[in-house]
Amino acid sequence: MASERKRVVVSGIGVVSPNGIGAEIFAANCLRGRSGICRPHNIDTAGLRTCAVAQVLNFDPTTAMDPVEVRRVPRMIPMAIAASREAMESANFRIDPDDVEQQRTIGIALGTGGGGITFVEEQYRAYFTEGKPSLFSITAGTHGNLSSEISIALKLRGPSHVLSTGCTSSTDAIGYAMMLIRQGSVPAMLAGGADAPISNGILFAFEKMRVVSTRDWHDPSKSSRPFARDRDGFVLGEGAWMLLLEERERALSRGATILAELVGYASTCDAFHRVQIAPDVAEPVRAIELAIADAGCAKDEIGYVNLHGTSTQLNDKMETLALKKCLNSHSARVPMSSTKSMIGHPQGACGAAGLAATILAMRQGHVHPTINLDTPDPECDLDYVAEGVARKRDWQYALCNCIAFGSKNSALIVRRPPTSE
Repeated sequence: MASERKRVVVSGIGVVSPNGIGAEIFAANCLRGRSGICRPHNIDTAGLRTCAVAQVLNFDPTTAMDPVEVRRVPRMIPMAIAASREAMESANFRIDPDDVEQQRTIGIALGTGGGGITFVEEQYRAYFTEGKPSLFSITAGTHGNLSSEISIALKLRGPSHVLSTGCTSSTDAIGYAMMLIRQGSVPAMLAGGADAPISNGILFAFEKMRVVSTRDWHDPSKSSRPFARDRDGFVLGEGAWMLLLEERERALSRGATILAELVGYASTCDAFHRVQIAPDVAEPVRAIELAIADAGCAKDEIGYVNLHGTSTQLNDKMETLALKKCLNSHSARVPMSSTKSMIGHPQGACGAAGLAATILAMRQGHVHPTINLDTPDPECDLDYVAEGVARKRDWQYALCNCIAFGSKNSALIVRRPPTSE
């Protein structure tokens, strides 16, 4: 007889975001509709039309790592370590550096799209211009090593895995960690995402694909415009969002504050196109339906949806259509919003960013807005909380949706914990 699956809760959140470093600041700025999108800083913009990016401008990587080590890893690594430490500290989960058995009880599931791609770009430049790439080109440029940097920094001896599935990477990493805890393989996991892909070469490639915003709005914070008629592409972003997931009974036994419970996850693939969503949106719908079924709730119990909402013409229309087909008439009644309107698109880290924003807003009885939605697209006609400020809302279940290149679709369902927890 199969054992009953364990319940998985979130007990800590750590954030390094373009619109705020630290979970509390990030939450407050999302609720206020404050953008972290700016003009490119310290980026080679030669030959580019891009006028806005979502950079973390006031982050000092040496607060997370020794200055010597910072030069040996991609920019995303100190961000991920800083976010992971905050998640652990906020959960009051302390690792004893001398207790090997304790260190074995927690692992890492890191989602990233580009990983060390900007570090690799620099190494190719050094190789072809000077013939002197870094000794750390392989260790820093290989995705599999990235989670190990967090494991080493925090002394965590549980599973240390990287999931790279494009924009669904951190959603899938959280879903994977959730499954490990459910089945009893490990009692706790740090899970989430980190990406820092902003560079000349990457921006140029996205411009060639015609998916990033290149219009000069003069105020760069206006550039990310999910679901607006005049949107012209996403704004490339960076950052790290990490969550501490624990088996519920263990978390309660150590007196942890339960921030939320993860109750559903699913992932599908259209098997259709490298960058486009299949017109029938059957697989995005199925991913959401499977996640809701996994959560054991009804569709009309979904009280909020955190959307992928990239600000590209195709994605926003197709995601709107998928929500209509999945939730039917309830889609017109449930508030939804796009975190990317304020933080740009941090690629593989975006799912963790949306989940963190959802949980933190839920704790305050609100949902955050979609900013810059002053000229709605007639084909995007759901309630995107377009007022520019948070809306008071109590809900039991929320859906966090993600869509990726390669026809991938992933969804998480999160539940508000009972007040007794």
